[in-house]
Amino acid sequence: MTLRFGLVGAGGIARSYVEVFAGLDDARIVGIADVDQSAARRLGGPLGIRVADSIDALIHSVELDAVIVCTPPDSHPHVALAAINAGLGVLCEKPLAIEIAAARRMVASSAAAGTLFTMATKFRFVEDVLAARRLVDQDVIGEIIQLENTFASRVDMRDRWNSDRAVSGGGVLIDNGTHSVDIARYFLGPIHDVLVVERQHTQQLAVEDSVQLLLRTTAGAVATVDLSWSYDNTTDTYLQVYGTEGALAVGWRESAVRENRANEWTPFGEGYDKIRCMRSQVRNFCAALAGTEDLAITPADAIASVQVIAAAYQSLEAGDWVAVDSVRSIGSASDVA
Repeated sequence: MTLRFGLVGAGGIARSYVEVFAGLDDARIVGIADVDQSAARRLGGPLGIRVADSIDALIHSVELDAVIVCTPPDSHPHVALAAINAGLGVLCEKPLAIEIAAARRMVASSAAAGTLFTMATKFRFVEDVLAARRLVDQDVIGEIIQLENTFASRVDMRDRWNSDRAVSGGGVLIDNGTHSVDIARYFLGPIHDVLVVERQHTQQLAVEDSVQLLLRTTAGAVATVDLSWSYDNTTDTYLQVYGTEGALAVGWRESAVRENRANEWTPFGEGYDKIRCMRSQVRNFCAALAGTEDLAITPADAIASVQVIAAAYQSLEAGDWVAVDSVRSIGSASDVA
């Protein structure tokens, strides 16, 4: 059986999904919707598939099994709920939503409808990240003490929707930080509290463009996260995990492990491939639709990401540590219990 997918949104990430599906045998894109019909035609025309100007029009014009939500974050709840109400599976790009209440509504609606629902978070499907987690599970580096993650590169965001708070929910913290939070939770477990420090604005955006984020678990393990749209990180490594018995370094082109008793690093991976890891996530989603695998990213994982980011924005506003469980929405100090 070939699963039939619709793409909602015809921007850059949707173009990546077209490349992803070109390497799949058991799933295909059969329709694309975008409020910009010309963008939908440019993407869908070469594929010879149906295009529409909305999720509702797409649902009523083509038979679908699932949709991938590739629109800006403020529209995720509307698009996802329309698909859920039509009985379709939903793979929603990160961040899941810009408000916790909306994220919970999406997850609850999916559960009530009995449909499949997950958030796209590609780094959990990077082969080197998975290999690093296996090394942790095998106790190669002992108990984790510290995790460090950097997603920093110079990108001009002045004319992009990402810098419009009403559309994006914030800046680099909600954008790149959603990946960081998911990676930290994957290695460390639930996050108890967070602290965020903002760096100097270099692009004069209405949202934050550079921050440092500290994440702390109940057990006391700490993750340090550097996020920026305004400076280039010149090292090849974007993730380091330090344990009582050694360390892991996960990089864009190579990954390696060093045990304390060893003098040299031992390679265990060949780096990051965007399309490959996105394809792995779609494969997992398709297998879950077919009932042959569990979702790697559960709805609970997706909700947790939104809640940690909400706590991070509360910390940015308050200038202090904020407990994740105390926060109910993004950017509203009155919602702190």
